[in-house]
Amino acid sequence: MITVYDVLRRPIETEKSRHQSGKLHQYVFEVAPQATKPQIKEAVETLFDVEVQKINVIVAPAKKGRRGRGRRMVVRKAQYKKAIVTIRADQTIDVFEGVK
Repeated sequence: MITVYDVLRRPIETEKSRHQSGKLHQYVFEVAPQATKPQIKEAVETLFDVEVQKINVIVAPAKKGRRGRGRRMVVRKAQYKKAIVTIRADQTIDVFEGVK
């Protein structure tokens, strides 16, 4: 059984997610791979005290990365699951505020 505190792993802070949080009231989180939309909604509403309107879930595929200078070492970056959470227009999530 997955708890509310295990669903959300970390906020994803990129230039695109910063724009989405400011203009579109959408916040991006990395979530547990087995988390479902109802579990994500419950976790966000419980932890941040906001009303969730919509959730989009994306599984980012695994990628090959390169490391090293001389002999190029090919490493595999694991896949992860992220959720784009849309909240009411008059609410904000404080985790994303003040990050530059």
